[in-house]
Amino acid sequence: MKKFLYTLFSMACISACLASDTQTPSKEGELDSKWKLVWSDEFDYTGLPDTNKWSYEVGYIRNNELQYYTESRLKNARVEEGKLIIETHKEQYKDFDYTSASVISRGKGAWLYGRIEIRAKLPGGKGIWPALWMLPENKKYDWPKGGEIDIMELVGFDPLRVHSTVHTYDTLVRKKTAGQSNSITLNTPQSDFHLYALEWYPDRLDFFVDDKKIHSYSKKEDTIEFWPFCDKFYLIMNIAWGGTWGGSKGIDPECLPQRMEIDYVRVYQEKTAEQLK
Repeated sequence: MKKFLYTLFSMACISACLASDTQTPSKEGELDSKWKLVWSDEFDYTGLPDTNKWSYEVGYIRNNELQYYTESRLKNARVEEGKLIIETHKEQYKDFDYTSASVISRGKGAWLYGRIEIRAKLPGGKGIWPALWMLPENKKYDWPKGGEIDIMELVGFDPLRVHSTVHTYDTLVRKKTAGQSNSITLNTPQSDFHLYALEWYPDRLDFFVDDKKIHSYSKKEDTIEFWPFCDKFYLIMNIAWGGTWGGSKGIDPECLPQRMEIDYVRVYQEKTAEQLK
């Protein structure tokens, strides 16, 4: 009887936990069977990021940020213990006071439609600005006309809130911002891994945190100004320091170094009708 009661109690506890926790990361094998894995990095090696899959942005890039993005420098980007580590430091480097890394798949991995998954643990601290996002592989149009897909962004002055955002010519220049962005509050973005995902279809972009869809951006107009998401995009994973958003409420250099840990990156595309048989 005691064993029976204990079993019932355990099952009730598990059910209660599952009911109250909508932010549990997806487990391998739970993905819809329509998806086929086409590209990934499981980070099951040691050293610099795999040069067959990743390169770097280098130097000062954008947004009045304070860091210098380094290239092939283990201190700022390395793989260890099955994780990609992107790390921001306070240090003198090439006339800058801070270093970080922006690891990109441009020229090595770009996709049109599909599901992009990144399982990550995020940095914290006032001034930090990590992002997992995408830009067009071929620069047919200048930004923002070519579009931008922000799968996940966080700023250190609001450390528990993660954002998913779409940037287009209409949202940034014409200020048609309805439905552009949404966010969700997590309890543990800095202490636990969470799954940040994009499902990209010809008519919409769906954004997920763990198993929860937090945002959807639909193709309401078939114009490049509203919907530039009809070409291949590549992936960017970076930590910015300061800048127009990350530094808008000041910075705290004493919080550095800070790191973002990436458990894996996986890209899926929908199976053909023949493959689904």
